[in-house]
Amino acid sequence: MFYQGVLTKMQTEFVEPIQYYLVFEDDFLNMNQLIDKTITMEFVKYQCLKCGLNRPIYRQGFCKQDFFDIPQAGDWIMRPELSTAHLGKEDRDLEYEKKAQLQPHIVYLANSSNVKVGVTRKSQVPTRWIDQGAHEAIEIVEVPNRYLAGITEVALKDHVADKTNWRKMLKNEIEDENLVEWRERLKKFIPNEAQGYYIASNTETNLKFPVHKYPEKPKSLNIQKLKTYTGKLVGIKGQYLIFEDNTVFNVRANEGLVLRFTL
Repeated sequence: MFYQGVLTKMQTEFVEPIQYYLVFEDDFLNMNQLIDKTITMEFVKYQCLKCGLNRPIYRQGFCKQDFFDIPQAGDWIMRPELSTAHLGKEDRDLEYEKKAQLQPHIVYLANSSNVKVGVTRKSQVPTRWIDQGAHEAIEIVEVPNRYLAGITEVALKDHVADKTNWRKMLKNEIEDENLVEWRERLKKFIPNEAQGYYIASNTETNLKFPVHKYPEKPKSLNIQKLKTYTGKLVGIKGQYLIFEDNTVFNVRANEGLVLRFTL
């Protein structure tokens, strides 16, 4: 039995443990049901998430031409502090940017490999934390637009990490932290424009991932280069599939590739 489709990041369900789904155009796979089973993955072709053409993927699932053209790949996506929709200023498509930027955003602390600060739309809580492989997370501020979230993140980055060590996260080398105390310590560094949006009441959220065996030395799978790979799936964390031989496959980093999964 095989399933084939273009990769997009796995859809998730916040239960215990997290449920993962690979969603294709005409079908889907509940990946949790494949844990402890042998899977073969084959690279078929590229399919840009914008134009749908068989062009090499440049970044974020888009071919190079689309990546530098569409609003979904603007610099403000990765750097929220560059958002300008609240000023009525267009980057690539003002109507799209208004919809995306002028909505409630959360600045949060998440503990995956270490405590880090991040930004997400309120509608993406707790999905964003799941995608990062965080076993605990807490909200710091809830602001009305992406710009305020961005400048808050920039200010806090001087006092807490803003990157996840993916190897450490996958090896499950984690320590529990008191995120309420972290939030209290960082409060004084929130910019004046965002101080009024500080959240003092929320407790931390805990997440449990479906992993039967963590890799001792994670090896990242380059399916474009290897073309085909067969392995026993032993867990899923963040957006990574974890296999028994220490191979790990980052689904999100391979968006826009068409793969065939043989079970």
